[in-house]
Amino acid sequence: MQLVPVDDPQDPRLGDYFRLTDVVLRRLSEPAGGLYIAESTKVIQRALEAGHRPRSVLLQEKWIPDLTPLLDEVDVPVYVAPAEMLEQITGFVLHRGALASMHRPELPAVGELLRDARRVVVLEDIVDHTNVGAIFRAVAGLGADAVLVTPRCADPLYRRSVRVSMAAVLQVPWTRLPEWPQGAEELHAAGFEIAALALDEGAIGLDAYAADPPERVALLLGTEGDGLSRAALTNADRVVTIPMQRGIDSLNVAAASAVALWALRV
Repeated sequence: MQLVPVDDPQDPRLGDYFRLTDVVLRRLSEPAGGLYIAESTKVIQRALEAGHRPRSVLLQEKWIPDLTPLLDEVDVPVYVAPAEMLEQITGFVLHRGALASMHRPELPAVGELLRDARRVVVLEDIVDHTNVGAIFRAVAGLGADAVLVTPRCADPLYRRSVRVSMAAVLQVPWTRLPEWPQGAEELHAAGFEIAALALDEGAIGLDAYAADPPERVALLLGTEGDGLSRAALTNADRVVTIPMQRGIDSLNVAAASAVALWALRV
């Protein structure tokens, strides 16, 4: 490893890491910026295993032994700084010891992603990074094949999304879906029925839908507040709802995704 001690929190070589608040990260979406931040040894390991290329690493000295097996063959600078300086640089307390600036992988075409899939999740305009990460974790754990996100959906590679997902966003195939109706056309062209998870008088219960599901299902989930847009519902083939009790009409979107994926598991 190219170990590079740093003693200036304004060192221009650390520009990728300056003040990594969520406000800053929101500006670093593909293709602008061309990078994402992997936080913790485990996440860096999974990013490397997924074939993602690091640009540099920033860590405390005590974490060097943990990173050495991962980075021994990687020819990038590894900047070493004390804990208090890391907080000055990034804008937060770094509990997990290490950050890596990673080149963003090129996203696959929608058709390529769907070719061999049977269960996929579509996220329409979900803006909470925690929910996005939790949904990716549910997708990985419950056996869906891929995630598609609409243009205004939060970036799955935001630091918080990656952390909440337990790095599942680095394992689950995903890409961006075009706006409606083009997005629906691409899903239909690949043989998917679009099942919108929403409250609607004509909705079918999840248990009834899961009893005889189509071969290929795209489970469509909407925003935390307003739910799915009218355009999304118009382009869906079915509306499905989770039967609830005690006057509760819905679940958090991440919880709803897990319930629906479990019911539709193959």
